[in-house]
Amino acid sequence: MYNRIILIGNLTKDPELRYTPQGTPVSTFRIAVNTKYKQSDEAREDTLFIDIVTFGKQAETCSQYLSKGKSVLVEGRLQERRWESDGQQRSKFEVVAQTVRFLSRKGGGEGQGFPDTEAAPPEGTDLEPF
Repeated sequence: MYNRIILIGNLTKDPELRYTPQGTPVSTFRIAVNTKYKQSDEAREDTLFIDIVTFGKQAETCSQYLSKGKSVLVEGRLQERRWESDGQQRSKFEVVAQTVRFLSRKGGGEGQGFPDTEAAPPEGTDLEPF
């Protein structure tokens, strides 16, 4: 079986950083992914909101350098999480990121997209800016 997903989207809010009881950093954030298509000669656009989870050094780097509105490319695997709330079974799908790449915005003006080189993620992380 093969479980691989690649998405490009914009963060809908700042990443949230937490730690497991064992001290492993976990960062969660949500991205909006837009799809444009034509239907009966009419241009349409759909937006999906997808939760992303990162672990370890990548989680800390995402929390430090990403913020609402930034563009990212995420590669990872799709996972279903299940729990019970108010006596009802609930579930949701999320992407467990293996690689997160920071993307700069079109037009790339000052203060947009990836931070300048002095603020780039440290060497040796899975996060690579374009």
